[in-house]
Amino acid sequence: MKLIERCDAVVLPGSKADIDPAKYEAARDRRTNASDPARDTVDELLLQDAYNMKKPVLAICYGLQALNVYRTGTLVQHIESATNHAAGRKVAVAHTVAVEDGSKLAGILRSTQAVPVNSSHHQSADVVGDGLRVVARCPEDGIVEAVEGTSPDHFVLGVQWHPERSVDDDEPSRAIFCALVEAAQARHERLKGEFESV
Repeated sequence: MKLIERCDAVVLPGSKADIDPAKYEAARDRRTNASDPARDTVDELLLQDAYNMKKPVLAICYGLQALNVYRTGTLVQHIESATNHAAGRKVAVAHTVAVEDGSKLAGILRSTQAVPVNSSHHQSADVVGDGLRVVARCPEDGIVEAVEGTSPDHFVLGVQWHPERSVDDDEPSRAIFCALVEAAQARHERLKGEFESV
C-alpha cells in the first residue's frame, strides 16, 4: 500500500491468466484459463486507490478486462469470430478497430476509422462496467476493443490491444502512453496547487 500511495498513475498490463468468472457471477467456460489470484488482488488495490484518488489509469488487454470486472462488468469468456483476436505477438497488425468519434481515445489517436492494431486475447468485455463506456470495436465482429471512463476529471482508458509492443515504431501507440503521462502530470500539478494554497 505504501508503494501504491506513491504512484502517480496506474498501468494494468496483459496476462496469460483469465479472470475467475465467479467474480462476475458466470459459470466457467471450459476454454477459460486459470486465474491469477495474487495479480487480481494487486489490480484491485491499484484500481481502488486510482478511483479514490483520481489517478490516471491505462488498462491493457487483460488489464481492460480486470478494469471492467472491477467496475461490475462482465466478460465474453471465449470469442467466437472469424477475426483472429488471438493472433499473438508475432503478428504486427491482426485487424483494425473503429474508434467512436468524439471520444478521448479518438482525440489521442487522431483517428476514428480503421486503426490498425495487434491482438493477443481470447476474451473481451461484454456488459460494460459502471462509469465506463465503449469507445472502440472491431468492425468485423463488434468485439469491444476499448473503453474509457465517463468522468471528465478522471483519465481512465482501457485498450484490448498491446500498444507497448509497437511503441517504438507506431505513433498512435506512443500517443496512448503520452496521454497517460500528461494526465499524471496534470493531476500532480493540480495537487501541488491545492497543497500550496492550504
